[in-house]
Amino acid sequence: MTNDLVSDMLTRIRNASMARHSFARVRYSKLNLAILKVLAAEGYIKSFAVENEENKGNDIKVLLKYKGWWIKKPLFSIIQRISKPGLRKYSGANKIPRILNGLGIAIVSTSKGLMTGKQAKQLNVGGEVICYVY
Repeated sequence: MTNDLVSDMLTRIRNASMARHSFARVRYSKLNLAILKVLAAEGYIKSFAVENEENKGNDIKVLLKYKGWWIKKPLFSIIQRISKPGLRKYSGANKIPRILNGLGIAIVSTSKGLMTGKQAKQLNVGGEVICYVY
């Protein structure tokens, strides 16, 4: 059993997309659900659904999205966890990083909820940088 559910979720999604699977199952947590909402809003995944299994507990089924219809290419090449349980990374509103000059996103946990780095800059709030997607 893993202690860091966010990095486990990101790894499962990355591995499933590189193997060109149509979906991935991840463990349920409120933070995982909030990250998936941001990824779906930004268009990196199709959708997700919470599945309630009797013996295992809750899982989230994530439907993956690809470029092209013949040769499936993942929409992202890297999902990188930045803030870890052993070393948290915080950033002010002015210093939230731009990923690949705006081609990627940084997911930031702020006092106003989980959002992209661009939205956090517009609202002028900083917070914990959870991950980069590009």
